[in-house]
Amino acid sequence: MPYGEMLSEFARELANTINGLTHHVHRLQAWAQVIAPLPYEEQMEAAHEFIEVLGTAAIGLPYVIKSRLAYAAGHLSHQANMTRKGWQDVFPAKTALYLNDIEPFGAPWKTFRAFKRKVEAIGGKAFRAATSDFRNAYNHRFPPRLVLGVTNIIERASDPTTGKAVYLLGGSAPLQPLEVANLLMRELDLCYDAFEAFQALVDEQTKAIVAFEAARVATDDEPPARAP
Repeated sequence: MPYGEMLSEFARELANTINGLTHHVHRLQAWAQVIAPLPYEEQMEAAHEFIEVLGTAAIGLPYVIKSRLAYAAGHLSHQANMTRKGWQDVFPAKTALYLNDIEPFGAPWKTFRAFKRKVEAIGGKAFRAATSDFRNAYNHRFPPRLVLGVTNIIERASDPTTGKAVYLLGGSAPLQPLEVANLLMRELDLCYDAFEAFQALVDEQTKAIVAFEAARVATDDEPPARAP
């Protein structure tokens, strides 16, 4: 079955992505110290050349890791289910898999529920609120800047009294490197916890596969029954 090759790739890429987020956090912490004493013009130059690209990639990584964990667990669970009676090669024809998509395939495994709970915690409401939903805003509208600059100065909203649309003067303050790094440290802990839960799921599945293959080999090696 393809399980072994898929596991080798998925585990490697997940570990590399989580390690990449770790390095991004350390770089943001370092940049926070570098720009603190700089004048406005030099802070702007550092933000333009380095910090904005780094911060944008880093803030998006928790969701990337969350999605890749779901993708990997879904495919591996589907393959591992071959060890169970009545298995059919039915799997969502999607390039993106969410936790609800893979639930039916992971549910037969005892460790899946804990895995799902750990993955669900990544990139949660608190993180989205603290970053002004940066990832979604970056892809669909205008996110906060990093270090300097204000966005969303005028926003369309609904008047709570009349229900009519109004335009409000507001603005999203820029995110600071140390602020982002601290938020991502929390996300890193969640990613590490989720990866450990992924390892537990894989361990349960590989043991079942080994037992399944051993039983099949033993059956194949049995001598044919003699005619009475």
